[in-house]
This record gives sequence, C-alpha cells and structure tokens, in this order.
Amino acid sequence: MGRLSTHILDTERGRPAAGVTIEAFRIAGDAAEKAAEAVTNADGRTDAPLLEGAAFTAGVYELRFHVGTYLAASGRTPASPAFLDVVVIRFGVAAAEEHFHVPLLLQSFGYATYRGS
Repeated sequence: MGRLSTHILDTERGRPAAGVTIEAFRIAGDAAEKAAEAVTNADGRTDAPLLEGAAFTAGVYELRFHVGTYLAASGRTPASPAFLDVVVIRFGVAAAEEHFHVPLLLQSFGYATYRGS
C-alpha cells in the first residue's frame, strides 16, 4: 500500500520542529486541490501518513510547510517580512504503490529535502 509521509527536522537547533502545519495538494495543470492537512507532533512528524491507499495516486503533489510561525516563536525571524514563511516542495509520484517520505530539513535562512524511506 502506497503512502506519503513527512517530518521536519530543525537542523539549526538539532531537534524536531513541532506544531508546524503541513498541507498536501494534488496539482493538475495550474490547479491545486487540497488533499490533506496535518500538524507536526513533538517528534516533528504527523500522527499518520498524509495520504495512503486509494487516496494516494500517481501524479504531481505539493507539500506546503507553514514554517513562519514556528521560526517566529523561536525568535529567529528578525526581519519583516521573514525570509521563510511557507516552504513549498513540488514533486512527482510515478509509482503510487510505493512509500514516498519527503522530509524538510529546516534552518532560519534555508532548507533541504530528499526522498527518504
């Protein structure tokens, strides 16, 4: 059974990023359809996969990580507007029966991602 999962690691502080809202969208041309929404727990993960089974199909997806509030709460957004507010990662899924884990490694002024396991 395929599924989409994620987590956020605050690499600047060396700990998971808790309390961050994540939205998952299916992309079709210029249209974005919201497919799921979750908030990270104390381990920086969602309590369940964002999408799984029949709800997870081949296509283009976008994860929107609302990190601005998290960074502001930790006192790391001295400028207004903040450098990072919503981090958007767009990716393709060709084999929806597989597990796609798309983590976010976060810092105040940058981020990285990869396809994990």
